[in-house]
Amino acid sequence: MHLAEMTVAGNEASDLLRVHDASLLASLGATSAFWTVLDEGPVEECLAVLCCHPDGTWTAQHVAANAGVNTGRTEDGEALAYLDGWVYVLGSHFGSKKGPLRPKRAFVARFRESATPQLEIVRNKFALHRVINDALLKVAGEVADIVRERFILGTRERGLARGKTWTAHLLDSDHPINIEGAAFTASGTLLIGLRWPVTSAGEPLLVELAGIPGLFAGGDVSVAGVYPLIETGAGPLGVRALSARADGTFDVVIGSIDAIDKGSVLLDAHPQARDVTCRHYRFALPATPGPVKPELVADLTPLHHVEGVSEWEGQELYVTDEDHRVALYQRF
Repeated sequence: MHLAEMTVAGNEASDLLRVHDASLLASLGATSAFWTVLDEGPVEECLAVLCCHPDGTWTAQHVAANAGVNTGRTEDGEALAYLDGWVYVLGSHFGSKKGPLRPKRAFVARFRESATPQLEIVRNKFALHRVINDALLKVAGEVADIVRERFILGTRERGLARGKTWTAHLLDSDHPINIEGAAFTASGTLLIGLRWPVTSAGEPLLVELAGIPGLFAGGDVSVAGVYPLIETGAGPLGVRALSARADGTFDVVIGSIDAIDKGSVLLDAHPQARDVTCRHYRFALPATPGPVKPELVADLTPLHHVEGVSEWEGQELYVTDEDHRVALYQRF
């Protein structure tokens, strides 16, 4: 069921995260609302809320935030997650469709829910890229030559020319990292969904990170587990959205590894992934890291661009990015 179609400053939306703060809901005149992050510009200019009002109508409202000294130093926020009163925003850590990687996208931010959020931002200089690549060394397989040249070698060449110390975090054997989803576990670790890379068999990947809140006090992040999503169809397939459920399970949307018709190097290297549509699965994390076989909830064909999944009034809710508009769908 197509619920609503909205525009937010000509942007497309990524992710859906329920607003928890009752005072913010009241100020929005909403019975329920969801945070989303837009795709154009620095994170402080790209927060928005999608609101359901008492009469059943939906609206979208841009939320201007304050990034302090990091104003203008981030871009491409992709994933949202909630823990202990904080909303966390993760940059994609990726680059343009043709490469190279962009350092501005390698960030983690957080804020307390408010109509005027004050952002804390950690720009990690590809340290998270390094930690994730090290953990995936035996899982993700080899990097296609064109992907390595455009994303890894091209990025390092630019960084060396500018005297950037973050070039030490990029190795020839690395995959570019593209974070598309995030959700905290009951133990406080952060589960991230990768649109890229995938396993050597083309399966979507989840990576469990420990220490994300500690980043804001100068701490380090480590990998607590890697979880391939198995038996989800012919790959390569990537994670498009991820959310935590109240019962401790997780929802994940799986789909294409990159956007079609935008000159993607990844799709040039893996043309069999070009026409993939989205599917919604549900899973619980196993006691020890390893493969996870998720349960199919819904085949979302013909949708290619599902960017967020949540729950509203007991039913699944999805947001898509479609030609610079925000579209909400509810599944019955």
